[in-house]
Amino acid sequence: MKRIKFNMGWAITLFFAGLASQLSAQNYPFELPKLPYGYNALEPAIDAATMEIHYSKHHAAYVKNLNNAVKGSNVEGHSLEELMLHVSVLPDAIRNNAGGHYNHSMYWAILALDHPFDSTSEVGKAVIRTFNSVDSLKRMLNKAGATRFGSGWAWLYVTTDKKLAVCSSPNQDNPIMDVSPERGIPILAIDVWEHAYYLKYQNKRGDYLAAMLNAINWDVVNKNYTEALASPLLKTIEKHRTGKK
Repeated sequence: MKRIKFNMGWAITLFFAGLASQLSAQNYPFELPKLPYGYNALEPAIDAATMEIHYSKHHAAYVKNLNNAVKGSNVEGHSLEELMLHVSVLPDAIRNNAGGHYNHSMYWAILALDHPFDSTSEVGKAVIRTFNSVDSLKRMLNKAGATRFGSGWAWLYVTTDKKLAVCSSPNQDNPIMDVSPERGIPILAIDVWEHAYYLKYQNKRGDYLAAMLNAINWDVVNKNYTEALASPLLKTIEKHRTGKK
């Protein structure tokens, strides 16, 4: 079997990072999460055909390819988060498919038409404190997605100093990855790959972004926010970012 090679120091770091942080949310073999609604549940923001193809073809392919990429390697059995923390020394097949699986899993979870923004929730108060209003945040997310050249993602994430920030990333990268210039834990993801919107919106990415930013499940985003603040993953990312032991 083909095995991924990496130095012993990195292997020890990966082992203890996984042991100490107890990151076990998504372990090998990785599975396609159940979609929490029907394919037509987000209409008119996004059409059922796009949802079905996106979920059952694109996301499913990332899961299949990720399992194939780690099978028989030295990182087989490690959690999705552990893989993303060290993608700089892993093959592109793991980087792209681990990111594709994680990113899409979050994307499906944070979408809904009937869970509006609540300024009194924990994330609501943080949004007001950081961005002054949810409309200001939406404008920033729209800009991040609209100006991302080519394919990628727009993110609302918790930084390592536990503040909210907006960024975008190319391809299937995200702020957890050690290759990302912006580090932290994502709590809201918007897909700006063309396959996410082209059947309905063609080349009008801005229209798609505006529609999707009004289809956010803020209950889930609030849950993601409170969990991120308490997650040991945040400290692990900070140690990686600063080089601290």
